[in-house]
Amino acid sequence: MENLIENKLLKADQAFQEWKKVPFEEKQKLIAKAAEIFKNKADVFGKLITEEMNKPISQAISEVEKSAVMMNYYANAENILSPEKIESEYKISEIHYVPKGVILGVMPWNFPFWQVLRFATPAILAGNTVVLKHASICFGSGNAIEKVFIEAGFPEGVFQNLEVGHGEVKEILEHKTIKGVSLTGSEKAGAEVAATAGKNIKKSLLELGGSDAFIVLEDADLDEAAKVGALARLQNCGQTCVAAKRFIIQREVEFDFLPKFIEEYKKYVPGDPKLKETKLAGMARPDLADDLEKQYQKALDHGAEVIIPLERISENEFIPGLVRVEEGNPVLQEELFGPLGMVMIAHNDNEALEIANNIPFGLSNSVWTKNEERQQFFIDGLESGTVNINRMTSSDPRFPFGGTKSSGYGTELSLLALKEFVTAKTILGK
Repeated sequence: MENLIENKLLKADQAFQEWKKVPFEEKQKLIAKAAEIFKNKADVFGKLITEEMNKPISQAISEVEKSAVMMNYYANAENILSPEKIESEYKISEIHYVPKGVILGVMPWNFPFWQVLRFATPAILAGNTVVLKHASICFGSGNAIEKVFIEAGFPEGVFQNLEVGHGEVKEILEHKTIKGVSLTGSEKAGAEVAATAGKNIKKSLLELGGSDAFIVLEDADLDEAAKVGALARLQNCGQTCVAAKRFIIQREVEFDFLPKFIEEYKKYVPGDPKLKETKLAGMARPDLADDLEKQYQKALDHGAEVIIPLERISENEFIPGLVRVEEGNPVLQEELFGPLGMVMIAHNDNEALEIANNIPFGLSNSVWTKNEERQQFFIDGLESGTVNINRMTSSDPRFPFGGTKSSGYGTELSLLALKEFVTAKTILGK
């Protein structure tokens, strides 16, 4: 390991020894200051995001502003980590929540500020320190975030960005100073990191891929579902783990819904990401566009029917595509990370539920119906960390976010996230 990285890990560990003693309310004041900086510099940081990974500037600015909102949520949150007194026959019976130490964050490029801060804020508020391994195309974002923490008054070493490649993650995670890891990324990357963490008896939190269902039943508001469905698939050029990727439509409304959906879908045309009116830009890298093109061809090779062709117009830009697929198509077992959606037809609620669950992933699903009994049927039956009724998936600081099955484990956001990287320490005495 390079001396520079070694020194940063040791610095993080040294900072932890003092940071863990800082009162919860004092930590919150610093988080509030950082949130204010992010909010005030949202335009500057939004431009950086656009330069690094092609996100339309309006969406990039919104990402930074949303990050500030999330940080303010924690800046005003209840201290659920105070010692908890338990009634018992003992004179002293308490639970203390003790921070673990230095936590490694392995974060992706698709939301380069939001993903980092969503993990780091509750971890730091709980008393841990953080080192970040960001995606290689987002080192600028990682450095900018570190500077904000320093500007806000956090002690040096509480948050540090490491400019390292994927190959160095294993060695860093094995380092004696690292006590846990949070990864947002692919199933493959998650499996590798979790294996290393497990081998070294270190806590891991994984937020991995998804292939979310967007279920439209015959009593839905079809106009609203069509409009929201297109946004749910194509926001951030479809490069979102919680994007709607499989549109499961009840047969009775297939011919009513599809034309409305296609009309909304075709409104998304690639444009200059630096222009505020642009809703869709190119993918983050040409190789990612290559991967999506291969998946499109795989779907077609296994019987998928083209509704709207996926048309590549530059090294990283597409006219968004839409295909109709049947159960058994191998592409259904993969995550489509880009502007390509899949349509499936269900005869009834039971079949819609079965189709929705018949994938390795379990991140989030959306159901469109006005009937409360049917809503409850899907709430109870869907195998995912989140179920949305008559709305698209979007994370909210107040509510826990995480998946099941191959979409990972652990909780981000909400007060529950404060307890992800702490040890519940039992205190008993006579």
